[in-house]
Amino acid sequence: MEIIKINPQNPELEIIQKAADVIRRGGAVVYPTDTVYGLGVDALKPYAVERLFKIKKRPMTKPAPVLVKDIEMAKKLAFIDRKTEKILTEVWPGAVTVVLEKRNSVPEILTGGKRTIGLRIADYQITQALMEQLDTPLTATSANFSGQAPFLCAEDIVRIFEKVYPRPDLILDAGRLSASQPSTLLDLTGPKPKILRVGPVSKEQLLEILK
Repeated sequence: MEIIKINPQNPELEIIQKAADVIRRGGAVVYPTDTVYGLGVDALKPYAVERLFKIKKRPMTKPAPVLVKDIEMAKKLAFIDRKTEKILTEVWPGAVTVVLEKRNSVPEILTGGKRTIGLRIADYQITQALMEQLDTPLTATSANFSGQAPFLCAEDIVRIFEKVYPRPDLILDAGRLSASQPSTLLDLTGPKPKILRVGPVSKEQLLEILK
């Protein structure tokens, strides 16, 4: 497990490229976001997703949320009509994970066998730079053991993973994150939008967008 410090305001390209290479090879990378530290693998590689679940000690029935680079990438993973796309342009990039009906091409292991998938575009320089290098969807589950509170500091993540196996291959340390909670969760699969979890984006803010 390698730990590399990265500048959150001006992320070093060579570090971003190294992280992208690890992910392309099926590895797991801890990376900072606009919410909490995430644990990322290539979301379209089933064996990489299976390893992610083992690292997190997460039940295979629990779906993993996914980061996308843009709405076009999201359309390859989920069914998005014009009305839904309009909502996505309002909440992305940002701390809102949107639950959508998935396409058949999405690996079953990624969604825990469910017909839905949670997608997000992060509003954070390091994450956006990584997505540009990867050009593939990236898992966005929090970098902690399943059932634990997510971490805002890379040092805490190193401490919990350094004595266990399997563990992440690389940790990008951007220091302590200013956010304090996972993303807001918005379900757009039903006849009406449903707020499943309130996070950095409040219920009032979402209701204003959804009017």
